[in-house]
Amino acid sequence: MFLEGGGVRVGETVYPVLNDVIVLTDPSEYSHDVRLSLGGSRGTVPRDDFAEDIQATFGAEWKDHSTVLPEHQKEFEAYFDLVDLEKLKDSRVCDLGCGMGRWSSFLKNKCRELVLVDFSDAVFMARKNLQDCPHALFFMGDLTKLPFRKDFADFLFCLGVLHHLPVPCLNEVRRLGRYAPRLLIFLYYALDNRPFYFQWILELVTLVRRTLSKIRSPFFRRTVSTLGALFIYKPLVILGAVLNKVGCGSYVPLYDFYREKSVQRIAQDVYDRFFTRIEQRVYRRDIEKLTDTFAHVVVSKNLPYWHFVCEL
Repeated sequence: MFLEGGGVRVGETVYPVLNDVIVLTDPSEYSHDVRLSLGGSRGTVPRDDFAEDIQATFGAEWKDHSTVLPEHQKEFEAYFDLVDLEKLKDSRVCDLGCGMGRWSSFLKNKCRELVLVDFSDAVFMARKNLQDCPHALFFMGDLTKLPFRKDFADFLFCLGVLHHLPVPCLNEVRRLGRYAPRLLIFLYYALDNRPFYFQWILELVTLVRRTLSKIRSPFFRRTVSTLGALFIYKPLVILGAVLNKVGCGSYVPLYDFYREKSVQRIAQDVYDRFFTRIEQRVYRRDIEKLTDTFAHVVVSKNLPYWHFVCEL
C-alpha cells in the first residue's frame, strides 16, 4: 500500500482520499457530496444489495446530529457492558457503521488503533469529531463489500447498523466473523421480552415509518424529529416516571431507555426510527443460534436490547 496522487494504491486498485477519508465504494455508490468532489455517477438500475435512500438518510441524520453529547457516555457504558476495555489497549478496534463517531470518541484512548467505517457522508463528521486522534483511520465503504483482509482487527463493533441493511442482518453478523475474532453487535429487538401490546404499537409505528421515510425534505425531517421528541417520546417518559413510583414504569413504551435522555438526544432517535425505510428486528433465540458460526455468543440482559458479543 502506498500513496499515489490523491489516493492510496493497494495492488492494482487506487482508492481516492477525500478529507482524510479513504473512499472504498464503487463510483456508482458514491453519495451525492462525494460525487460532486470525485465524479462518478449513480447507478440507474435498482439493486437488492444497495439502498441509496438509507445511505442518504444516515448522511443527513449525522449532519443534523453531529455532536457527541455528555449523555452518550452512559450509553457507551451500557453497550460495552460485556467488554473488558482494559484488554483493548494493545488492539486494533474497528467501528463498523461509525456514524459521526460517538462511540469511538470514548474508545480513542483505550486502544492502539481505531478503524472507522461508514458508507454515508457521516464518516466525514466522524473524521471531524476525532480530529485529535492520530491513531484513527477513516474509510467510506459498504460494510458488505469491504476489501479488508481476514482478521484485520482484534475487535469489531457494529451498533445499530445491520438491521438497516437490505440483506438479512444475522447472516451479516456471521460474515463479519471473518474480520475479527470478537464482535460486539446491537440489533433492534423483536420486543420479545415486552408486554404483548408493545407489538401492536410497533405495527402502528411501522406503518407511519414506511410513509414518513419516503419524504426527503430536510426541514420536514428536522421538524418531525423535534416534535416527535417533545410530544410523543417525552410525554411517555413522564407517564412512565409517574407509574414507576408504583413499580410500573417499564409497562410504558420508551420509558426505560429514554428516561434520562435530553430532547436533543431523543430527536436523533426519532429521526432514525421514522425516516429509515429498512428496519429488521430479531428475537433473542435467533441471536443465540449464531453458535452455528461462533464458539461463544453472550447476549446482555441489559438495555439496549439486544446487544451481544460473539467470539470465534
